[in-house]
Amino acid sequence: MPAAPKVFGIILAGGEGKRLMPLTADRAKPAVPFGGQYRLIDFAISNLINSGLGQIVVLTQYKSHSLDRHVSQTWRMSPLLDSYVTSVPAQQRLGKRWFSGSADAILQSLNLINDEKPDIVVVVGADHVYRMDFRQMLDAHIESGASATVAGIRQPIGMANQFGVIDVEESDPTRIRQFLEKPQEISGLPDSPHEILASMGNYIFNTDALIAAVEADGEMPTSNHDMGGDIVPYFVNRGEAAVYDMKRNDVPGSTERDRSYWRDVGTIDSFFDAHMDLISTLPIFNLYNMQWPIHSQLVNSPPAKFVRDSVGRIGNTIDSIVSLGSVLSGTHLERSVVGPWTLAEAGATVTDSVVFDRVHVGAGARIHRAILDKNVVLADGATVGVDRERDLARGFAVTESGITVVGKNVYVEA
Repeated sequence: MPAAPKVFGIILAGGEGKRLMPLTADRAKPAVPFGGQYRLIDFAISNLINSGLGQIVVLTQYKSHSLDRHVSQTWRMSPLLDSYVTSVPAQQRLGKRWFSGSADAILQSLNLINDEKPDIVVVVGADHVYRMDFRQMLDAHIESGASATVAGIRQPIGMANQFGVIDVEESDPTRIRQFLEKPQEISGLPDSPHEILASMGNYIFNTDALIAAVEADGEMPTSNHDMGGDIVPYFVNRGEAAVYDMKRNDVPGSTERDRSYWRDVGTIDSFFDAHMDLISTLPIFNLYNMQWPIHSQLVNSPPAKFVRDSVGRIGNTIDSIVSLGSVLSGTHLERSVVGPWTLAEAGATVTDSVVFDRVHVGAGARIHRAILDKNVVLADGATVGVDRERDLARGFAVTESGITVVGKNVYVEA
């Protein structure tokens, strides 16, 4: 029996995440908290670890301190088994310049690949919410004989202009005919004319082929040095690119409701919507699947507590997630996600909102359709998300759909 191929994981985590401002004003996008106790990076790492990969590097660049700290404190693997997850900042090995794109990030980090000498390299993004068994994609990649395989997820054809779209060969739907960036018009899939395959930003490459591709790309001054926009078309033009349909991926413990869930949380609206997907009785994305757990840093905190307020008023919590260390006193909490060590005082109301760590909600304060970053303090009687014009006048970001975002360490007056 031939030896199993050696597989190396690379997570691209250098993104600035401008569309998530102000949540990314002080941190890299993959370090943004999600779902109460997680960071976005945890989904990519958990999927790779659960898939059996033991050697993983996280390429960082933009405001990476909190991301680097989270990786180092959380993801401690056994050196006895030669396993590790480590963050690697931009090293400027090819001159005094930063990464100019995701492909350039790999080009400037080829020493990591050369040190490990893997047969196959798995390259994934760091800012998507999903579950995926990469072992199944790896098997499909090896079976296809392709040099590169792109993971694709089915989306309605009307959303094609929001994604990089994988156009497949009609005679062989596992082969990529062309890769189109946000096309206005495109034909649907051979077996489903109303759907397209959107790139998930996850790739598998034969090592030698990947090295050759990023080195050739690095010599092209007109290239954007992007994995999706430049490297994938390189393999497509050579007839060496396959697609892996996420529909084939069967993650242990998944249900029909959440088995093909994938969300790009690159905007405030999509970030907010992804949180709303967590909190229903039968969630669209189930954090409680213990057969494929999403790992994160263990918070050394007491349990969440729900108590009457000082006058004996009883609060209620409906369709919500509340993290460790939080205390809600006579609070009405509904359709919301609350991070660790949040304190809500007497008669506060929090609805349809996402609250990060260590937020203090004063007595009688109201929060609605809002995202509050770490250490935000609301004075007694203060409001966020209730009066759009007032929120704008106070300098808060408000999306067209009406989601108000309050940045880190802000004090909100009544």
